[in-house]
Amino acid sequence: MVLNRREFLEKTGLAALQLGLISQLPLSSWAEAAPNTGLPRSTPELQGVGSAGIFDFVNAIESKKLNLHSLIVVRHGKIVAEGWWGPYAPDLKHTLYSLSKSFTSTAIGLAVAEGKLKVEDKVVSFFPKDAPATISPNLAAMRVKDLLTMSTGHDKDSTPSLRNAQETNWVKSFLALPVEHEPGTFFVYNSGATYMLSAIIQKLTGETVLNYLTPRLFKPLNIVGVDWEVDPNGINTGGWGLRLKTEDIAKFGQLLIQKGVWNGKRLVSEDWIKDASSAQVESKGGSRKKEENDWLQGYGYQFWRCRHDGFRGDGAYGQYCVVLPKEDLVVAITSETADMQGILDQVWDHILPAVRNAPIPADKTAQNQLKQKLSTLALVIQKGKPASPTAATVNGKNFAIGENALSVTNVSLSFRDDGCDFKIKDNKGEHLVSCGINKWKYGITDINTLPLKLTQTIIPGETQTKIAASGAWTDDNTFEMTWRFIETAHYEVVKCRFNQGDIETEFVRSLAILGNTKDARPILKGKLVS
Repeated sequence: MVLNRREFLEKTGLAALQLGLISQLPLSSWAEAAPNTGLPRSTPELQGVGSAGIFDFVNAIESKKLNLHSLIVVRHGKIVAEGWWGPYAPDLKHTLYSLSKSFTSTAIGLAVAEGKLKVEDKVVSFFPKDAPATISPNLAAMRVKDLLTMSTGHDKDSTPSLRNAQETNWVKSFLALPVEHEPGTFFVYNSGATYMLSAIIQKLTGETVLNYLTPRLFKPLNIVGVDWEVDPNGINTGGWGLRLKTEDIAKFGQLLIQKGVWNGKRLVSEDWIKDASSAQVESKGGSRKKEENDWLQGYGYQFWRCRHDGFRGDGAYGQYCVVLPKEDLVVAITSETADMQGILDQVWDHILPAVRNAPIPADKTAQNQLKQKLSTLALVIQKGKPASPTAATVNGKNFAIGENALSVTNVSLSFRDDGCDFKIKDNKGEHLVSCGINKWKYGITDINTLPLKLTQTIIPGETQTKIAASGAWTDDNTFEMTWRFIETAHYEVVKCRFNQGDIETEFVRSLAILGNTKDARPILKGKLVS
């Protein structure tokens, strides 16, 4: 049976309202220090890095409002600095977006080493039943290498055509697209190409790329709890959708620095890493001239070249694995920023100049200053007053909501000294969101996070996600909440405005805030009924 996109969403529950139930969890269960899972710790100076440079990096990131969620700096295989901006924490996974591509590339490298395919193999050879009746010369010529280097010959990214098609077979949709240019001659960033690499792995091995990588990469690196989004047929999306912890990103970067060897055992071919991290094609991107632009340094096998003779995997809104082999340095970052180049600029301006060829004298003042800074990192909690006279008039009262596209029928807010319970009822039942007042409250929610994301694909079987919520009165009649979905890159602001027995509830996702655009969801308008 072939489902169209709407039917697929309905059958997987994705068409339901994006609000749900939160149950409280203690902060300590998430925010405690992550266990040592492979990378030892050291002080920056012992590994030839000045603490002051990392301290200046953190201050610059904050002053420029680049919205980092986490940072790990690794030198000579040892973590010399690590920090999370609360409510993000060491043992939380984080959506990687296109940083996922570098892991998919590694899966292809492993399959090549096992003799399962060659990079010169033609793409259509893997999917004879999904190929169009008439195969164009350019499609026939497309190789695995062209998928790896984003030089498939497509004139534009194929991903929207896959995600928005009525056809749920994304492989078939990809092969049906026109290939306007000779493969290998025209670079265009194309997440659909990476998806096809994932599909090839699954076709050859009978396993998803996630399951294929688990014993070969993730288990040896002691990376656990990994998950990955899928297409309608259960194929990992490849080009996005992987979730890992920040230290997992750092370990992956360290494996690359070590040319594929981990604990004395070869995991990945050295030749593959060399090819994958070299400039295979001329890249495009960014708005600056080449010498100032980290998107014009060339593209390898799902890795970007960087200035300063480095390379990186990166993902939308600032997910980074920056690898500098000459300096034996790895920088792992998660964030939600509209200025990805700005983050790299700060790495080059502050962290890189702090690196020396040998240990440097301990600077206790700078070390303590950095330690204090990294241990107190926090994102801004919802600003406002803890109380309002309006709270007493609306506390626990029910508001009937007028007809709306979200099928919401009722809203209520119940206030306590230290928090607020926000209840909402729709055609699926009643849902509760509990937030702290001028502090984060941590919990698990069955809110559908798809409206907050760049991509509308799901983690198989995921019905709940971790959340931190805070709220405050921004004026006497407006209670505003921030909900951070702390295993994604995103958050949303929920505003409840009261006016003489009426309520307006507005949802604004962080991507709309970053892009200065309007959230597509309607403002819910209602009247007091009890």
